Amino acid sequence: MLFSKTSIRSLIVLGVILSLFSASCARRRKYENPITKDTQQPDKVLFDKAIADIERSRFEVARLTLNTLMNTYDTSEYMAKAKLAVADSWYREGDTHGLAQAEAEYKDFILFYPQMEESAEAQEKVCDIHYKQMEKADRDPKHALRAEDECRLVLTNFPNSKFAPKAQQLLRNIQEVLAQHEYVAGSFYHHKSSFPAASNRLQYLVDQYPLFSSADEALMKLGDSYGKMGPRFLDRSAAAYARVVKDYPLSAFADEAKSKLEQMERPVPEADPAALARQKYETENRTKAGMMSKTLGIFSHSPDTRMAAKSGSPSMETKGPTIPVSVPSATPAAPSFTADVAAQTVTDTTALDNNPDARAKKPGEEAPTVTAKLPEQVAPTLSPSSVAAGSGGFTLTINGAGFTPNVIVLWGNAPLQTRFVSSTQLTASVPAKFIAAPGNVVVALNAGRIPTGSAPFTVTEPQVNSKKKKK
Repeated sequence: MLFSKTSIRSLIVLGVILSLFSASCARRRKYENPITKDTQQPDKVLFDKAIADIERSRFEVARLTLNTLMNTYDTSEYMAKAKLAVADSWYREGDTHGLAQAEAEYKDFILFYPQMEESAEAQEKVCDIHYKQMEKADRDPKHALRAEDECRLVLTNFPNSKFAPKAQQLLRNIQEVLAQHEYVAGSFYHHKSSFPAASNRLQYLVDQYPLFSSADEALMKLGDSYGKMGPRFLDRSAAAYARVVKDYPLSAFADEAKSKLEQMERPVPEADPAALARQKYETENRTKAGMMSKTLGIFSHSPDTRMAAKSGSPSMETKGPTIPVSVPSATPAAPSFTADVAAQTVTDTTALDNNPDARAKKPGEEAPTVTAKLPEQVAPTLSPSSVAAGSGGFTLTINGAGFTPNVIVLWGNAPLQTRFVSSTQLTASVPAKFIAAPGNVVVALNAGRIPTGSAPFTVTEPQVNSKKKKK
């Protein structure tokens, strides 16, 4: 089929017009919190101009206008709305910096205007800020944990607001991701046969997140982990299988859990009617994945929350970290002594003087003198006890008693190279410079700076050669 040039030109013009029209429509997003009051007051005019800029994504211009309003008309009735619009402008920017600024502005708005209806919306948007940045279950759960805390604040601080149902569903989605994070770790430990670690992770998972879509499978692995940890954990294993039968009656593992209980000769519980109704509702209302989500899901940084629960109350408290059951519990401390202690005023002032046990020393008595008796020192003997001056270095032998290897011989105040021979004998090397001139020297013994004895030593006059005297 052939088209004329005029027809082709018309189609091109029509396509350009449609694209421009769609782009202009898509670019303008209506603001959620406008002021419908029709007035020409200057602060209202500024507010309407800023809202028009926000709708056309001119966020910086809008914030300048809003700051002008708040600084110029500080008593304006639109002050709260202007502060909320500043936060909304950051929120609409959508990048990491903008979302961080939006969270700070929303928190300030809640602090200054806690009773306004918009405070619930501000808190819900803080939850949504972290929800948008939440990553998949095998990644860092930082934003998921923050989103969980912020969504809980919506339900606890604003339970009757119109944003509570949405926050509750967001909280279910968030806890699905956090539960999947714990499940991946617990399954890894179970696969590696590290059953104490697996049981610790999986027990925390099923207690903290009972609405988890794979809680039945986690309970089966939990029961298997306890069963392989020894006979003393069989009760815990049976309890895990019983929860599968009672709380997840439509599970594909229900029959297997029943057979496990029968093999262990444990009672098989009846299915809980409320749990049965909840599972039926979840099965009927579960979101199905489309063709595009199946194809492009692996490229998305956001987690897949289609399997998250659509009913039931999410967990509102975070349990603390648990200790593996295989770790022995601390022995309880022995009970301390407790008794009643009574005090009364003493009227008889002579009680302390008359009672011999009342004080160690009575008035008028002198305190006993305690004298520390030091061990009696034995004077050592020296060999030789004298040498002639200038005769050269020699070895000095010290005889005594109670010598130890740490005893040092001192020549006056100078330490000598000492050799421990026995507990009764020491030897020391005396260099020639110490006997160059005649005189008397005290040879002392020290053990760790404690003197243990001393003896005198004499350096005599040098002997003169008789032949030289005759000449």
